[in-house]
Amino acid sequence: MNRWESAVTHSDAEALEFVADYFAAADRSVLLIAAAGFDPRSTVVTRQISPVVTKLRAVFIREERDKPHPDLLERARLNLIQLSDLVPEHTTLPINIFDAQDGAAVGAKHLIRQIVPHISLPWPPTDIVIDLSALSIGMFFPLVRYVFETYGRDPGGPNIHLFVAEDTDLDTGIVPEHADQAMYIPGFSGGALLDENSSAARLWIPQLVANRKDALRRIHDFVRADETCPILPFPAKQLRRADNLLEEFLTEVVDAWTVDPRNYVYAAEREPMDLYRILLRLDDARKRVYQAHGGSLLILSPVGSKVLAMGALLAALDRDFPVAYLESVGYTLLPSAAPDPDRTWPLVHVWLSGEAYA
Repeated sequence: MNRWESAVTHSDAEALEFVADYFAAADRSVLLIAAAGFDPRSTVVTRQISPVVTKLRAVFIREERDKPHPDLLERARLNLIQLSDLVPEHTTLPINIFDAQDGAAVGAKHLIRQIVPHISLPWPPTDIVIDLSALSIGMFFPLVRYVFETYGRDPGGPNIHLFVAEDTDLDTGIVPEHADQAMYIPGFSGGALLDENSSAARLWIPQLVANRKDALRRIHDFVRADETCPILPFPAKQLRRADNLLEEFLTEVVDAWTVDPRNYVYAAEREPMDLYRILLRLDDARKRVYQAHGGSLLILSPVGSKVLAMGALLAALDRDFPVAYLESVGYTLLPSAAPDPDRTWPLVHVWLSGEAYA
């Protein structure tokens, strides 16, 4: 049985209605974990939750990288001020993503170590809300795994909720400057480095995203895939987004990765559970085919849309898939990604564990 085959999810108006009704209950005590970064979505979920919760505290994460652009640094400062006003009872955790001595990516390790006391004290929450909107995947994958493994498997534990303020255009408009070496997200190597899987047929499933061509080339070289099944968003808000991505990655999919035209993964751009179910069906099918020939290993690379990354995260938690990525040393915010203070952000909510599944 797939763990989240019948997951409780909400989007758009239903998500706003769920927040207004569910979190307004007098017996709700909520711990909110969110990023206080430059991303315009940093405050969206907090703005929805803070007015309705009677007992709320928060942990705001600052991802610290060397020599950030002054404009992005100022945006992050202003977002933190807004978040602090919305949730007076809060802690701000500055997390250095890279080690100052050797440059190793250590952000996930530091985050988990520092956040532990803030989850358990001074009072146990009835609900833990993790806002993925402005967190990098190198941070929110290990964070969600830790929270789920620690609290989500206990029938009497707190409810765990994932939220994303969804905007695929913004995900594309925030362009990372990547580190040189690809790696597996901490906690998500999924047996890819074990000798017993050395003969397994490796299927790499990257998400094709505009402006990520060089990053995906390096990840491909790192995972040593036998086959590649790229993820294309369909249906999508922009009807030709999948066609445009195929044009941009034509050289890679035809020459470098030799993708069979039948091997593209089409996943609904705004529905994380669609990708989740596709990945699990693909894993089931390959296990039957390769079980007598060394086994099968799916390797994910959700480097773009946060909504699709949420679906990949659930699949990786369910089946322990490896997740390969490149950590970001810096970011550029394209003009198309400039914040619009008057816009309404659509939300996507997944109820990860808790009383809904009792």
